[in-house]
Amino acid sequence: MTEVRHRGARDTEPPQQQPSEDKGSDSELKGEKDVASDTETKVASGVPVPADDTPEVLNKALSGLSSRWKNWWVRGILTLAMISFFFLIIYLGPMVLMMIVLCVQIKCFHEIITIGYSVYHSYHLPWFRTLSWYFLLCVNYFFYGETVTDYFFSLVQREEPLRILSKYHRFISFALYLTGFCMFVLSLVKKHYRLQFYMFGWTHVTLLIVVTQSHLIIHNLFEGMIWFIVPISCVICNDIMAYMFGFFFGRTPLIKLSPKKTWEGFIGGLFATIVFGIMFSYVMAGYRYFVCPVEFNNDSNRFQVDCEPSDLFQLQDYILPAILQSFTGWTTVRLYPFQIHSIALSSFASIMGPFGGFFASGFKRAFKIKDFANTIPGHGGIMDRFDCQYLMATFVNVYIASFIRGPNPSKVIQQLLALRPDQQLSIFNSLKAHLTEKGLLALGGAAA
Repeated sequence: MTEVRHRGARDTEPPQQQPSEDKGSDSELKGEKDVASDTETKVASGVPVPADDTPEVLNKALSGLSSRWKNWWVRGILTLAMISFFFLIIYLGPMVLMMIVLCVQIKCFHEIITIGYSVYHSYHLPWFRTLSWYFLLCVNYFFYGETVTDYFFSLVQREEPLRILSKYHRFISFALYLTGFCMFVLSLVKKHYRLQFYMFGWTHVTLLIVVTQSHLIIHNLFEGMIWFIVPISCVICNDIMAYMFGFFFGRTPLIKLSPKKTWEGFIGGLFATIVFGIMFSYVMAGYRYFVCPVEFNNDSNRFQVDCEPSDLFQLQDYILPAILQSFTGWTTVRLYPFQIHSIALSSFASIMGPFGGFFASGFKRAFKIKDFANTIPGHGGIMDRFDCQYLMATFVNVYIASFIRGPNPSKVIQQLLALRPDQQLSIFNSLKAHLTEKGLLALGGAAA
């Protein structure tokens, strides 16, 4: 925008004699300047403000309350409803959870893209919405294809069509994206170039924020539902407790981007979330259904969640520090190792997680809107509820890769099967010699 203003200002100087072809360039530049100026106006006032969609039943029941307390009750009731729905989908299993994550991802993408379309709607940019959804399809095809290949390799190898798609997956994904890229170039229209590139960037940044993070959530889920449920629950707990502490005790503003956020709410939410994370992890870690990775059973042809829990989910005795011993009178405490990891998860959810909300607040302030949408009364859109979850998903995935998970056996087998027979035989002999040397395999070839 600044460049357009500067160049426009220079165009007002007395014109020098120029070649005739430059006149067309000046005319096009003036058109772009007008478009840019109109765009700024649209950004300031073109985004519709969601209307109050509080259910009529709640409006009547809470009509005698002040707006502050009415909002408190509306948020509280809808929060309980969402938590109940969350527990329902957990009960339905990991596959349903994966589909819910996909649906949430699509809705969040829709809300952000709709804001962009509302800002630039009057220009009727050709193919903008079509290309946005096409790129969403391409990116999801790439990520979900990678996930299926990594975690369900035995299923992929059994089916010929899946085996072919898996072998050429990245090439197909690139070809699909390249098709969309060419479609975008062919859709460029004179005087709308700059706006079209704005929206091209808008779409790709949205894909980076929404689709990539939801893909990481799926990866966390397949490591065991506990890696999905506990982080999400910690973010929810922090959001609720920070709101509660801020509502009743908040006095000191925390950040200008969110004037209602207070230090009292931030600190209260931190301690409450850490306590919640430790206690909730203790309950979850005792059930195989939550701690076992999601695997495909070839015999039953179905997905299953059953295993012998790892040491991470076995109770162990820990010696308390001297300070805590004098304070509690306990010498040792019996915990799951995962509970110690939950302290890191809940701390991140409380300290860094809110910055996802601050980022979203800055985005909304830039376009002068209160919420991304009005999907959930008292809460705004789906993106308003998941702005912190996406940042949390990235942290959990990095945390698992750095401190928890070793090499992926399915991926190793996948790479081995792609080798030539002589290479596979060489690796087999090397592995056999190694296991024999370790005493894990008898000289005759049978397991020790």
